[in-house]
Amino acid sequence: MRPSAPPALPALGLALPLLLLLLPPAPRAAYRAPRFDPTWKSLDARPLPAWFDQAKFGIFVHWGVFSVPSFGSEWFWWYWQEKKIPMYVKFMEDNYRPDFKYEDFGPLFTARFFNASYWADVFQASGAKYTVLTSKHHEGFTLWGSKHSWNWNAVDVGPKRDLVKELEAAIRNRTDLRFGLYYSLFEWFHPLFLEDKSRSFHQQQFPVSKTLPELYELVNKYQPEVLWSDGDGDAPDDYWNSTVFLAWLYNQSPVRDTVVTNDRWGLGTICKHGGYYTCSDRYHPGHLLPHKWENCMTIDKFSWGYRRDARLSDYLTIEELVKELVETVSCGGNLLMNIGPTYDGTIPVIFEERLRQMGTWLKVNGEAIYETYPWRSQSDVTPDVWYTSKPKQKLVYAIYLKWPTSRHLFLGQPIATPGATEIKLLGHGQPLNWTSLKPNGILVELPRLTFDQMPCKWGWALALTNVI
Repeated sequence: MRPSAPPALPALGLALPLLLLLLPPAPRAAYRAPRFDPTWKSLDARPLPAWFDQAKFGIFVHWGVFSVPSFGSEWFWWYWQEKKIPMYVKFMEDNYRPDFKYEDFGPLFTARFFNASYWADVFQASGAKYTVLTSKHHEGFTLWGSKHSWNWNAVDVGPKRDLVKELEAAIRNRTDLRFGLYYSLFEWFHPLFLEDKSRSFHQQQFPVSKTLPELYELVNKYQPEVLWSDGDGDAPDDYWNSTVFLAWLYNQSPVRDTVVTNDRWGLGTICKHGGYYTCSDRYHPGHLLPHKWENCMTIDKFSWGYRRDARLSDYLTIEELVKELVETVSCGGNLLMNIGPTYDGTIPVIFEERLRQMGTWLKVNGEAIYETYPWRSQSDVTPDVWYTSKPKQKLVYAIYLKWPTSRHLFLGQPIATPGATEIKLLGHGQPLNWTSLKPNGILVELPRLTFDQMPCKWGWALALTNVI
């Protein structure tokens, strides 16, 4: 099925028949004059909707047919069939019949125990403010009944359910999270993509017949407020017709005012174009960036999808995850923390534990995370101390990841004013004694608390009022 054109056709220098194929269906809302042209200069000037910077913390969910073998990586198909990596080849030889194909995993992706309401409750308990589900990974299997992925989608094969719709409804009905979707532009072994690639992407059979129709379908049907593009397949953005799609998304789509997008819209766009930057997987610069960015990372150190072969030491501890969140937010980023459910739709216990632990920490310290801004200094001379701020409230937060044995914490950056500056430990509430040091810095006397009296266990935050 080909999308029809909206009322007005922008002048793009494309042949008219191709243009008609690449433009989306007319939006449900009344037509509005476009604010953004299909050029990067225009699109990059769009202000990022404020909710995203305020949110700070989201949950990534990698779930698909790769969850069935659940071995090595979510890139299982590529590593087994294309790269023929010995460990993947041996895994198949040891566990499946010789003529077994990757497509045969499809019916085994059952989602039998998938309970969207339970997922939503766990996500709410984590303290996250948005979630991003892999609607389609590089394997091409869609978690909704895509009209453009015949017999390779969750409605035709396996679950026989619209998994995207179920999670979307649960997130919106049961939580205050924003709902987002990941979508891979390319597919490893799709014949049309491979044919386009063989012609150096001078033809656009695959984006016209598959990628663009599915993107329009996703946006119109599920109205995601995060659209997380990935997988350019080494093809440039003009092959994907990304700027035309984004102009429609920002001007006419049902989520035009609230949607945020990342920077993966074709070869060369990452960390350069788009709504916010990801720059690379597990990106963590450790310093303030001039552009909004996101640290997409995994609890499992080595894989985005669930792995049956993972060991306990492969998972980040809650202390490590809190540190990741604090450092990311201090440097102006958002943390998108990934989990990998099983083929039957359950969230492995270790992932659920980490999510609930993060929620416990945020219940105490969320004031120092949500709706904050980077301060003039991101970290302190004292190791493992990071700063955030709320300028309108004249608040600076010093988040420290190690409790000093002396109960005295030296902060080298803030300049305090006697009689005006007040310091409180979040979750404790009582003003703390402090001493001003010259030429700058303060020495804070922490309360004498037993382990059970601690407001939290994995990092603490001081609220400093009226410091410069």
